[in-house]
Amino acid sequence: MTNPTRRNGGQILIQQLRDLGARRIFLVPGESYLPCIDALNEHRDAIEPIVCRQESGAAYMAEAYGKLTGDPGICFVTRGPGATNASIGVHTAFQDSTPMILFIGQVGNDFVEREAFQEIDYRRMFGPMAKWVAQIDRTDRIPEYIARAWTVATTGRPGPVVLALPEDTLWGEAEVEQLKPVPRRFSYPGAADMAELGHRLAAAKRPFLLVGGSGWTPSSQRHVTDFARRFKLPVGVAWRRLECYDQRQPEFVGHVGWSMHAALRQQLEEADLIIAVGTRMGEATSEGYRWINSPRPRQKLVHVYADPEELSRVYQADLAIHADVNGFSAMLDLVPELPGAPAWAPLTDQARNAYLASLECQPAPGPLSLDRVALQVDHMLGERGCITVGAGNYALYPHRYRRYFGLGSSLTPTVGSMGYGLPAAISFKMEHPDQPAVCFAGDGCFQMNMQELGVALQYRVGVIVLVFNNGMFGTIRAHQESGFPGREIALSFTNPEFSQLITSYGGHGEVVTEDDQFAAAFERALAFTEREQLPALIELRYDPDGIAPGTLLSQLRDDALLRQQHQD
Repeated sequence: MTNPTRRNGGQILIQQLRDLGARRIFLVPGESYLPCIDALNEHRDAIEPIVCRQESGAAYMAEAYGKLTGDPGICFVTRGPGATNASIGVHTAFQDSTPMILFIGQVGNDFVEREAFQEIDYRRMFGPMAKWVAQIDRTDRIPEYIARAWTVATTGRPGPVVLALPEDTLWGEAEVEQLKPVPRRFSYPGAADMAELGHRLAAAKRPFLLVGGSGWTPSSQRHVTDFARRFKLPVGVAWRRLECYDQRQPEFVGHVGWSMHAALRQQLEEADLIIAVGTRMGEATSEGYRWINSPRPRQKLVHVYADPEELSRVYQADLAIHADVNGFSAMLDLVPELPGAPAWAPLTDQARNAYLASLECQPAPGPLSLDRVALQVDHMLGERGCITVGAGNYALYPHRYRRYFGLGSSLTPTVGSMGYGLPAAISFKMEHPDQPAVCFAGDGCFQMNMQELGVALQYRVGVIVLVFNNGMFGTIRAHQESGFPGREIALSFTNPEFSQLITSYGGHGEVVTEDDQFAAAFERALAFTEREQLPALIELRYDPDGIAPGTLLSQLRDDALLRQQHQD
């Protein structure tokens, strides 16, 4: 073993990240962690720094990287304002169970607890929304902290880790050995668990397989697909976990959660066995804990999850299996075959037909149908690329009409965070430069992080943005009309010319106002991004009365007024 050389804390930290496998760092520079920035000079061949325009965009890009790779997304921000801006990405990573490490510059230990410039106690600030929050107060312990952070972020239920970096720790020097990566640990079910699963499956008449959560690999998806096919099980994906199953497979029956079609909801309510793998079945997936009751479901419940503290926290399962999706899926061959053909096979076929029927274009007002737009995107992309969204009613269109085909085909925050779509699309395109990245964004959602177009320009990242321009916060407006009909206030805004704005970032912009314009415009955007490796934007101007697939804003208002009349 060679004797370690004396280095400053920034050099030790960046070397440790490299040794653990970090390939890309998303950051907004700050003087509080300058030694780390300087140390990147020594790793130009292995680590690419991505200079973002605002910390929320940087954190979102890191979170998307974590979703795509299974390794922690790495984000560096400065103290105080930088950390608070980045907190939205940490909250997203926490609720989405995404591995991520946020590094925050911190005041030196000689100034701590004086409310020095931009000082915050990050343990208290991030404690409720991270798996682990710590401050590295000694230079010689940097490798220890970084290696632990990497393991915590990726083990069990994945999630974010926050590490504060006092300036004296980074400027200080030490002679330390770097730590090597350790194999990722998976948790496996016991043979008795798998035998009990087989027993409950054999006793069922209307089972349903619900998959979701994070940490999936091609292998785990393949094993679960083989299991579903072997038992002819209907399969649904949990809310916004659209990438967890190939929706073109004959056993896939729908996206479970808010706004799911009525036949799927009825199937879930009438099921006698729910096999939930990798998903918490939170408020969105359960539609407010309605189709599956808490704490005691009407259906028999087999719940497979990587965090033992989640099991029976919300739902008392009939069979709780502590295992992650990879360990569980690897053991599915232990489930014994049924004595005969599955009795529920016809129900699976019916559910599949109901799902296919839900893909039929819904009526929409005006000359531009968002339903047709989403269907055309699905048709033109086929089994290529990734769809990203943030939050808003516009997201219901790609959720409904795009047939996602597996890992990497969707990047969507289950936490329902606005502004996510563009940073996530950039992160995907950096990982997969030969694949199209299409961001669906409401006009309000897009403007929360549209400054990250500067990243697309600087690093020549050819993403496509579809901006749904209706001049309002549509989701809130829909709720407002349902709760306070005819009293719209404080939800509308005036937009810039998005199609012209994109040109200032070297990109290509168009406006689409009619159905027959979109396909050609989208084809031009695809060609431009592939040829120029710069962003393209298509602004969709449509009748704002079309608030969701098959739903009119005016109808929500009229229905609410009618309810009020009946109550009076």
